[in-house]
Amino acid sequence: MNVHKNARLTPQGRLLMVQRIEDAGWTVASAAAAAGLSVRRAYHWLGRYRAGGERMLEDRSSAPARYRAPVPAEQVAEIEVLRRQRFSGPKIAAQLGMPCSTVGLVLRRLGLGRLEALEPKAPVVRYQRDRPGELIHIDTKKLGRIDGVGHRISGDRRGHRARGIGWEHLHVAVDDACRLAYTEILPTDRGADCVGFLRRAHAWFSSHGLLIEEVMTDNAWAYTHTRAFKDALQAMGARHLTTKPYCPRTNGKAERFIQTAMREWLYVKAYPSSQHRTDDMLPWLHWYNHHRNHAGINALTPVQRLNNLLGNDS
Repeated sequence: MNVHKNARLTPQGRLLMVQRIEDAGWTVASAAAAAGLSVRRAYHWLGRYRAGGERMLEDRSSAPARYRAPVPAEQVAEIEVLRRQRFSGPKIAAQLGMPCSTVGLVLRRLGLGRLEALEPKAPVVRYQRDRPGELIHIDTKKLGRIDGVGHRISGDRRGHRARGIGWEHLHVAVDDACRLAYTEILPTDRGADCVGFLRRAHAWFSSHGLLIEEVMTDNAWAYTHTRAFKDALQAMGARHLTTKPYCPRTNGKAERFIQTAMREWLYVKAYPSSQHRTDDMLPWLHWYNHHRNHAGINALTPVQRLNNLLGNDS
């Protein structure tokens, strides 16, 4: 006999409970309390016993009383043919005289529940520039400000809550060839902060021997419609590249860096304030650039990869 893992009683325990009620004169409430059941559940088993005796205290099979007849293979094939002609589910159902629910079930089982499943997947195109500075990826990540440890960490929903304290933004710049990274946390992701970050990132990369040739960003307004951003690029002699709309993977190295930062710095511990989180940025960034091995560059650190590409021995 298989008893459900959450069952309070076995059939023998249920029998003892109803015998206390029927033979010993216990009240239903008293018998339920002794068995660790609710009064409602005790009445359930008592009713089952009175309807059919001891055998009714056994667990019933969870198998359905009736099984839906399987869809014939011929109809499944017809559904697939019509789907590959880009027919919608309701249109297939109307043409074959079948319920929409049945057609939908068959389509999901075939892996064709969405029309996009008919489109061939675009091949993954991986690229890596040869020279440090040849391409710099820039992106931002919106971060909620911190004012005390929240209930998700403390588990206390009655404790301190900070509402409406706003946002700050992590700006990142990552070199395509060696993965060397530079970051800042700024109040906004608008034009003035994006331009300031670009200029400081340019100075920082230049101090490491990188001559920036191209900068890739998404199509955010601050990058594509801010005159000062275009002027800053022109001043450093860099060409501006933008990602394909709705394809963040085009800027994948910046996206991947942000994911790493989230796992290894931003969300790795409970920060009591935004300033504490910001204070950890430079130590983590130094560790990332100088000590963290990167699988995408043959397990080298970004600084090691940079030195190799520049022909430095250090």
